[in-house]
Amino acid sequence: MANFFKPKAQKQPSGQEIKIKINRLDINGTGVGSYQKKPVFVDGVLPDEVIHVKLIEQKNKFYKAKLISVESASEQRIEAKCQHFSRCGGCDLQHFRFAAHIDFKKQKVTDLFARSGITADLPWQNAIISEPWHYRRKARIGVQYDKKGTATIGFRQKSTNQLVKIKQCHVLVEPLSNIFPILNEILPQLSGKDSIGHIEVIATDKTSLVIRQLSKLSAKDESVWLAYAQKYQWQLFFDNGSDISTLCEVMPLTYQINEKIKLTFTVNNFIQVNHQVNQLMVKQAIDWLALNKNDHVLDLFCGLGNFTLPIADIAASVVGIEGVDNMVVQASENAKLNSIDNCQFYQANLNSDWQNHDWAKQSFDKVLLDPARAGAFEAIGQLVKLNIKQVLYVSCDSTTLAKDSALLISHGYSITKIALVDMFSQTKHIETMVLFTR
Repeated sequence: MANFFKPKAQKQPSGQEIKIKINRLDINGTGVGSYQKKPVFVDGVLPDEVIHVKLIEQKNKFYKAKLISVESASEQRIEAKCQHFSRCGGCDLQHFRFAAHIDFKKQKVTDLFARSGITADLPWQNAIISEPWHYRRKARIGVQYDKKGTATIGFRQKSTNQLVKIKQCHVLVEPLSNIFPILNEILPQLSGKDSIGHIEVIATDKTSLVIRQLSKLSAKDESVWLAYAQKYQWQLFFDNGSDISTLCEVMPLTYQINEKIKLTFTVNNFIQVNHQVNQLMVKQAIDWLALNKNDHVLDLFCGLGNFTLPIADIAASVVGIEGVDNMVVQASENAKLNSIDNCQFYQANLNSDWQNHDWAKQSFDKVLLDPARAGAFEAIGQLVKLNIKQVLYVSCDSTTLAKDSALLISHGYSITKIALVDMFSQTKHIETMVLFTR
């Protein structure tokens, strides 16, 4: 009988405790050290720290480890403000001094650009920042039930689908940050509580709750919700999976972009979560494009008109393009409400061939792009054929921004300005604004 060589199985290091030094943070804010000539990834640590960890996972090219203790702390380490920081997946950088956040995020963008072949020094401008706490005006609060029907109300744990029970959230605006104990008081009173999947909270001029409940709302539950809504001055909306309904008359939801322009929106519309940063971002976009009354501007992925309407207030004309039908309708309505008549909105799939549309045959001087996380690679492939001199790109995903930027540069554009937009303070997430000139 033939004998075949079998390599000796390597002992798995799971559970082994070691001491390592952290060399850097990766693009997700995770610390990277080294053990047995492999990188070790550890959450909650900072560069130059010596740490005691437990190895929890081994792959061919790296280890993952869990922090046990920090033996030698970085000068940049501070105590996290939130009691849930070690478990909640919402924030990544609360242990990192806020002044260092921007440098980390700039380095993240620089590294991703380098991976896409953009190695020249980037012309960084001052970052747009706001108050680092109590800035988020919209969030989705999860609800999960155990076998006894007891609800856990909060946000997802890091790297899992399980929820952390939250008592207070310091990044939510003040009307929302202390809503968790109230929700914990409400849910046990409801007969249909186990059918609630999540509760979305929105705070603009009014505080609104959108309760995701698939089953029919009972009369008893209606009275409970209405009593709390009256007490806390909430507007209530119920999402059954296909329709959104209310229990009583509600006021339109609005937010102010600048002194002159206010937008209306519905509870299922996308809005920027940081009100102060959004206002500064819109102002900077207008400044960087150096708009004047002779400019004809194309706004791709325009949404509700967040950029379109302030631009129209200065330029000769603006065409806004959005893929979602109801947002096109809402944007057109917002133009009417603000008495702006020099902009038009159209629905189009910008990831397909759109150059045969009548609006695409117009002549434009400048263009603004504000795509979702998937980026605008297909749209840029067609946009470069229009020979527009200036392109302002507002990105919420640095990876797709780097890829799209390389495409623009390959078609003769250069980066004139770039700045971080700290829309999501205390987290690894980055919004970036880049001005390209051909």
